[in-house]
Amino acid sequence: MIHVVDPGLLTTVQDSGRWGSQELGVPVSGPMDWVSHRLANRIVGNDHDAATLEVTLVGPVLEFRDETSFAVVGAEFELWLDGKAVPETTSVLAVPGSRLQFGRRGAGARAYLAVGGGIDVSPTLGSRSTHLAGGLGGLGGRALRRGDQLEVGAISGEPLRGGCRWLRPMPMGGSTVRVLAGEEEGLFDGATVSRFADVQYIVAPESNRMGYCLVGPRIELLHTQPLLSSVTAIGTIQVPPSGQPVLLMADRQTTGGYAKMGVVITADLPAAGQLGPGDWIAFRWCERLEAVAALIDLEQQFMELS
Repeated sequence: MIHVVDPGLLTTVQDSGRWGSQELGVPVSGPMDWVSHRLANRIVGNDHDAATLEVTLVGPVLEFRDETSFAVVGAEFELWLDGKAVPETTSVLAVPGSRLQFGRRGAGARAYLAVGGGIDVSPTLGSRSTHLAGGLGGLGGRALRRGDQLEVGAISGEPLRGGCRWLRPMPMGGSTVRVLAGEEEGLFDGATVSRFADVQYIVAPESNRMGYCLVGPRIELLHTQPLLSSVTAIGTIQVPPSGQPVLLMADRQTTGGYAKMGVVITADLPAAGQLGPGDWIAFRWCERLEAVAALIDLEQQFMELS
């Protein structure tokens, strides 16, 4: 069991997502940075779908009530276990009564704490992921609170020996991500589409797990007639009548009626998920073959872990 001494700014339970219910209007949720989530699970010997804790901007203080192996991957936090510094991307053994404290944050916005056996909360619609707006999953559909108790599941695998040698640089202040053209590209003139790849946008303070409100050059639409709502994927870049784009993220709605400029490729979603308010984001157009090759490269790196 894990006792929450201090929950941090926004710490939620997340597994790989609530897939299979989008036709009912239920969002997928899951980690903002799926690579860090999956890597943390791999390091402690869990299945990739095991629930982790997603730590946002300011980390928690946690007390382990039982002997527990854990690993932290993602945003660069100072970590102390009983006052002694411990590394990220490495399996660490905590004894009963040990306290893990997250300190100052460097690059990146979100870290993932995996424990051997996974965080064991009751699944909702087949997933333990927390959807904050809908109040689904996790602990009552909310972020962690002081005094919460988290059960840990049964250990099913062996930790990664010697830690992880796969170094993934975290964004420091911003990131450029690759984008595939959207299904409604014809709603924008050619000059607007070209210019979109030459500017930076700032992630606004009101951004959250549902989406990033981006502040920057206005995107002009060729017409502003209402559109029929259609399916939205994570990474979709919507353009409302204001002309200020919105990048849909893990807790996005399942459908939307705004024009779609494009969609961030799967391999670059982790970089986008590591951005916080005030960070910049830039976009680069790419072709489908490049997007597929980038995802294959990530999967190969996972396969090479031993």
